[in-house]
Amino acid sequence: MQIGIYTFAETTPDPGTGRTVSAAQRLRDLLEEVELADQVGLEVYGIGEHHRRDFAVSAPAVVLAAAAERTKHIRLTSAVTVLSSDDPVRVFQDFATLDLLSGGRAEIMAGRGSFIESFPLFGYDLDDYDELFAEKLELLLKIRENERVTWSGKHRPPLHNLAVYPRPLQNPLPIWIAVGGTPQSVVRAATLGLPMALAIIGGAPARFAPFVELFRDTAHRAGHDLAQLPVSINSHAYIADNSQQAADEFFPSYAEVMSRIGRERGWPAMTRQQFDTLCSSQGALLVGSPQEVTEKILYQHEIFGHQRFLAQLSVGTMPHAKVMRAIELLGTVVAPAVRQEIARRTAAK
Repeated sequence: MQIGIYTFAETTPDPGTGRTVSAAQRLRDLLEEVELADQVGLEVYGIGEHHRRDFAVSAPAVVLAAAAERTKHIRLTSAVTVLSSDDPVRVFQDFATLDLLSGGRAEIMAGRGSFIESFPLFGYDLDDYDELFAEKLELLLKIRENERVTWSGKHRPPLHNLAVYPRPLQNPLPIWIAVGGTPQSVVRAATLGLPMALAIIGGAPARFAPFVELFRDTAHRAGHDLAQLPVSINSHAYIADNSQQAADEFFPSYAEVMSRIGRERGWPAMTRQQFDTLCSSQGALLVGSPQEVTEKILYQHEIFGHQRFLAQLSVGTMPHAKVMRAIELLGTVVAPAVRQEIARRTAAK
């Protein structure tokens, strides 16, 4: 199993100090975090795209390109590219460039996004939400497959035998579809033969098993090789030296962000009781000691049989030193234990 990290590079008030880190400082810290993740043997680092004051990254490819120059092995992906409000030609060019800079380590994780600010910002109508994604994904895949492209659609000017450069080192450039539990999105990824990243940030993970089953069943019926279609589980996580420390350190920033988003969307504020339930052995949060997080990743693997796990280690602003410690524990303790146990189980079958 590949184990990695993704982040949205939050610039929210630190609940402990009340101070808000600057975007410049958050990006400097982020590059140190990616560099450490590479050094401790993690396989993937993802950076999300948002167009809000409380996040520092609106152009993931730019930050990933900076990270490419400070890393050697780790794969670098968006998490996600909000394809509905972007231009597929520029997305492909950006990530092909990243692939060249990184020596073939770039990936695109395409999704529809959990916030809507990018739609009016780039002149798109939210009524076209799903249609935009489907059309632009079609064009992105066509560009990936062909150096010269002829294409026409409803939401972008047509292309008539035009070439798109540069071309990446990887052929094909990996494109994942990120889904949040919508069956239509699962079916789309499976039908197109694209790997799926499933976000589990609430509820019991076992409730999401039907989505992975739907993905694999649909892909099989569409004639795709399941061995070429990995599944990633992306979840909120945090690791400290013991479980109480992990929960106490993670809760304030997590609750602040979830409660703030809740006010925007009509959810109740996050309580410590709810948080502790989410941290339980069958809850959605992977928060605890290295042993506890290892056990939860393995528990999820029993449910999904997935090939990749990505941890969002900061949900809201946390002290940089604590995030670095969590990365160290994930790479040096949790990941080796998970890989060893999965290898043992596979050999025993």
